[in-house]
Amino acid sequence: MTRLYDDPSTFTDDMLAGFLDVYRDDVTGVPGGVVRATETPPGKVAVVVGGGSGHYPAFCGVVGPGFADGAVVGNVFTSPSTQDAYSVGKAAASDAGLLFLTGNYAGDVMNFTLAKERLCQEGIDTRTVFVTDDIASAPPSEAHTRRGIAGDFVVFKVAGAAAEEGYDLDEVERVARHANDRTRTLGVAFDGCTLPGGTEPLFTVPAGRMGVGLGIHGEPGVGEEALPRAADLARQLVEGVLAEKPAGSGNRVTAILNGLGTTKYEELFVVWRTVAALLAEEGLQVVAPEVGELVTSLDMAGCSLTLAFLDEELERLWCAPADTPAYRRGRVQPRTAAARRTEPAQAEAATAVSPSTPESRALGRAVVEGLEAVATAMAEAEAELGRIDAVAGDGDHGRGMVKGSSAALAAARDAADAGAGARSVLVAAGEAWAAKAGGTSGVLWGAALCAAAERLGDDREQIAGADVSAAVRAGLDALQRLGGARPGDKTMIDALGPFADTLDGLLRDGTGLAAAWRKATEACEAAAQATAQLRPQVGRARPLAERSVGTPDAGATSLAMCARAVSGVLSPDR
Repeated sequence: MTRLYDDPSTFTDDMLAGFLDVYRDDVTGVPGGVVRATETPPGKVAVVVGGGSGHYPAFCGVVGPGFADGAVVGNVFTSPSTQDAYSVGKAAASDAGLLFLTGNYAGDVMNFTLAKERLCQEGIDTRTVFVTDDIASAPPSEAHTRRGIAGDFVVFKVAGAAAEEGYDLDEVERVARHANDRTRTLGVAFDGCTLPGGTEPLFTVPAGRMGVGLGIHGEPGVGEEALPRAADLARQLVEGVLAEKPAGSGNRVTAILNGLGTTKYEELFVVWRTVAALLAEEGLQVVAPEVGELVTSLDMAGCSLTLAFLDEELERLWCAPADTPAYRRGRVQPRTAAARRTEPAQAEAATAVSPSTPESRALGRAVVEGLEAVATAMAEAEAELGRIDAVAGDGDHGRGMVKGSSAALAAARDAADAGAGARSVLVAAGEAWAAKAGGTSGVLWGAALCAAAERLGDDREQIAGADVSAAVRAGLDALQRLGGARPGDKTMIDALGPFADTLDGLLRDGTGLAAAWRKATEACEAAAQATAQLRPQVGRARPLAERSVGTPDAGATSLAMCARAVSGVLSPDR
């Protein structure tokens, strides 16, 4: 288990503080992550990698010449927020543009895409590439939906070397996509990992068994088999990856035998002995292989084999020098001298409070009361929500909801104390939720609250139940637009849809808001429980769809808990 921590809720921040002190000559901290200690030279494309923490050396450990210009660092196993990605991207970017690289996970895709759009609006040409190397997470016909695991390292390294060589943004993006198309990974797990502060692993593997097709966020494998000898495991990994050898590829490959946290180097070398022989039997020449911990999953026991099928360009870039805190190869010769960063990143200026009516300010204070109840409920339910999420996901949902709701409450309270109306209070809450929670749920809750805010405004003289219902509907619409989920996909949409429909119907029939909210909450709770019989169609749980049947969706469950918490503070006269 993860034994060393001070406060589990600040584990990532505490880790970064130590990392930045050790490598102060190489990297510097910015809001949301780290960048090189030197400015990105004019004319050089900036490559920024990122994802949740818990994977060191990925992601902050590969920031340096020949590799990444910056790394966005989220909470443990949680996508960084849009604000985090924006902040690190802006700090790293030069006049030549910016490429974001991360694994193909719903939260990462949403948050990095939104950050890209924001940076583009500010005149910084920004692109995104999402790594899809995990062959166990989807069939070849759905390769675009696959997860990014240890193959991240190959794609990141190739793109970073290309940028260092002077490729322009179009070409850096092209070669990153080319590397991704030529990279395949298959992994196995012998035991699960434990989140900081947790007392139980996110999943377990029975003695003498192994999970096949693991994720790197504490997700269990997609299947389970008897634990073989090292030589037999090597054969299984090699045969699995070679079964998906890209069409038209040659006989030169690079390989990564990656340890996930507690599988030691000596064990990996024993496995590599057979991997190398098997690849040679297949007529493959292995170029600059890596054996060790490159993309980990806290204290998970397991390993993965990555093969990247090389052409002349990919081989040159893979073998190019790099000098980072966690990875060094050769000696980097910078194209131009880079100046050290001297100015710390500046926080954005506070926004002036918009004019508001007394009625809107009263509703803003009611929003704060509701968020107080929600934050309390999420703190009490953190462990249970994590347990539900760990059945087919990464177990971070409870912690994310606690971080998001507590940040939203603090921001909403500050806005209300400053005299803000309902819209401004909800916008402050939504932006804080998205920024601090990260992940899929963070960006979705943030979008929903901000959309609801726009329907309520700050300047209304009267606010009726119908206005609240319209705000809920606006939040639902925003979730569906941003996340792309539909009813039946086993997401929070499956609970919020019935809540919105029931609330709207009862208010139209003349029921008061408090009573209508309570009835809508009951419908929401029933719908959330009914998601237990659904198979997830989107998100991190999708590769483990069958395992999730019988367990309700964590997002739908937390939404129902939030609705119940708000119901408890609505007085009958509301």
